[in-house]
Amino acid sequence: MNSANETKLQNQEPEDIELEAENITQETQLNTEEMDSESKKEKIYSQNKQAKFGYIKYVSLGILTVQNSALGLSMRYARTRNGVLFSAAAAVLMTEILKLAICIVLVMNESGGIRKGSQILYSTVILNIKDTLRVGVPSFLYVIQNNLLYVSASNLDAATNQVTYQLKLLTTAFFAVLVLKKRLKRWQWGALGLLVIGVALVQLTSTEEKNKTSESQSKVLGFSAVLAACFISGFAGIYFEKVLKESDISVWMRNVQLSLLSVPIGIITYLIDSKGAISELLKGFDGFVWYLIILQAAGGALIVISSIFLYGYVPKKKEPRNPLSV
Repeated sequence: MNSANETKLQNQEPEDIELEAENITQETQLNTEEMDSESKKEKIYSQNKQAKFGYIKYVSLGILTVQNSALGLSMRYARTRNGVLFSAAAAVLMTEILKLAICIVLVMNESGGIRKGSQILYSTVILNIKDTLRVGVPSFLYVIQNNLLYVSASNLDAATNQVTYQLKLLTTAFFAVLVLKKRLKRWQWGALGLLVIGVALVQLTSTEEKNKTSESQSKVLGFSAVLAACFISGFAGIYFEKVLKESDISVWMRNVQLSLLSVPIGIITYLIDSKGAISELLKGFDGFVWYLIILQAAGGALIVISSIFLYGYVPKKKEPRNPLSV
């Protein structure tokens, strides 16, 4: 069979071979033209993203790592320095307001103008209020989590707090397997096991040095707060990821909904914490506290950017959902 094919190829004239190649090219082009428009868009987007933005995910992850480290150190310093102590609930509220402003600006930029962006915001957030309320659960949890982080920063040294808070990777993996039915590889489970061992070693070291801790600080309270923040972070992150994957709304628009619901929750949290002292909302706020708020708000935007380039959270057209489905 092979010898017969070779003989046939040898007997063909160069013009015939070129004609066949041209026909194959035309057929391929025809098939490309007949491709579904959505498939073509997704293919072109994927190729362009890999070519132009391949390095950005590593840059964003590097910046996010620096931001997280600086945030932990800054929170610890802000809560233990001399002077008037600011309200952690007020700081969380200001952070949510700033994040809301940042996301609104990015939605306007994504929409191509203030007028069009305002119309999209109104139709997506206000008119579609039921969909907005879907992110009410993570909105509430993130406010609680951020308040718990201030509690842990007030009672644990920066190193212990930062290392222990990395347990959120373990809780995120747990809820990803439980909620999203993801499968982790063996080396991923091994890495999570090493993380747990590292956290345990840090806790043993900090226990030996507990005599150096101020009397106003409680290791038990700090560890309980950071552990609760880890579980909340894991569940809220996976819940929000599930909402993103089940809708055709952009990531920035979802974050507008998230922050918009977080602001009233933050106000209620502050009123409970301060017993209604609205006049003392900005008590103790100075340049460093505002720097801390900006740093934390920027971290939220960096997480979104990292998610876009790592996981490709881009709005896609979906089939109409069954109204009877949950």
